[in-house]
Amino acid sequence: MPGSASSSCLGPWPKDVGVIAMELYFPSQYVDQAELEQFDGVAAGKYTLGLGQARMGFCSDREDINSLCLTVVQRLMERNGLSYDCIGRLEVGTETIIDKSKSVKTVLMQLFEDSGNTDVEGIDTTNACYGGTAALFNAVNWVESSSWDGRYALVVAGDIAVYATGSARPTGGAGAVAMLIGHNAPLAFERGLRGTHMQHAYDFYKPDMVSEYPVVDGKLSIECYLSALDRCYSVYRNKIHAQWQRDKRFSLDDFGFLVFHSPYCKLVQKSLARLMLNDFLNHPSPDTETGHFAGLDAFRDVKPEETYFDRDVEKAFMKASAELFKTKTKPSLLISSQNGNMYTPSVYGCLASLIAEYVSQLTIHDLRFTPEPQNGVIPKEKNTDHQFFAPTWEHSAGLLQLCILSESHRTTPLVSSGLPLCYSVSYDNRI
Repeated sequence: MPGSASSSCLGPWPKDVGVIAMELYFPSQYVDQAELEQFDGVAAGKYTLGLGQARMGFCSDREDINSLCLTVVQRLMERNGLSYDCIGRLEVGTETIIDKSKSVKTVLMQLFEDSGNTDVEGIDTTNACYGGTAALFNAVNWVESSSWDGRYALVVAGDIAVYATGSARPTGGAGAVAMLIGHNAPLAFERGLRGTHMQHAYDFYKPDMVSEYPVVDGKLSIECYLSALDRCYSVYRNKIHAQWQRDKRFSLDDFGFLVFHSPYCKLVQKSLARLMLNDFLNHPSPDTETGHFAGLDAFRDVKPEETYFDRDVEKAFMKASAELFKTKTKPSLLISSQNGNMYTPSVYGCLASLIAEYVSQLTIHDLRFTPEPQNGVIPKEKNTDHQFFAPTWEHSAGLLQLCILSESHRTTPLVSSGLPLCYSVSYDNRI
């Protein structure tokens, strides 16, 4: 299996560091959003059409953040036939705590006891939804560093998203993801291509130590999301132009797919439209007669910071990006629409959904590494942290084992082909 090596054969810089295996878990209980609309006494379609949500997963009193993460780690290790002594780093990203001192990582170390392996670096990372991505980058950086001892890194992101009664409640959800990180990975990260934005804001925070509910400023949170998206895309675009060193303008057309952190599905669609607005405003002479930008002349001089809640701009660019959304982003929203916002694992649930949708259609040519990014992954974070990065498929790098499971633990092979990328899924009746 790719990703692990003895210290005696380590080279100066591991190649194609990224995700080798992924396991996703979400609880089987859910609330139907149409029924929640009726219960809350709101207009029909407010949650299903307005937010783009069909169902919202929730945990019973038999589960907590520790059990979610224990389940997803154990399943990943068992399905891939791995021994716990081959893990050298364990990183956890979560904002769901049941103890203000003891980490989820130390709870997960119970799984390592029989192997005798206690030499495992890494800690919990707490920073709203950004914790999972920070944990992933920490693991990737470790494998690429002089500290790497040849073993795998394991990244776990999990949360239980619950809100007090009110407008935010239908944007809850729950779940956990585990990702095995190593070199020669089929889903490798582009070196040096990350766009980051960090800013102080009180759009989403949890100051009450005796309540699991966050304090949310919904309008400010959307503004933080969109403004951070603008900045990250700008930084990323500048970096890739510097890397290309040629006269080619980077745009959304250069991505094979775009995957976002999904607080709710409608915001993802608006975010893709937002990126098209950025392409439009940054193009020196956009063609407004044909193509994506047809009929958008009236918006040539708008200022991005004044358009966060401009309905005319939003409507125009959602229409302009509709086909792009249908082909490059909508397939990633299966789990998000059916389970809701998982916080730290949200963007990786979207990645799993995308792979589930397209894996049977991928060819060796589709999976081949190219010097240009194939997938744009945009994890939105609160308070406000945002990052834009691009993993690429490498067809010859080995096997990506991706599993999604719920409480039923029923296994159904979805793809059994000669391709080096394969996928199996466990699910319950709700998807």
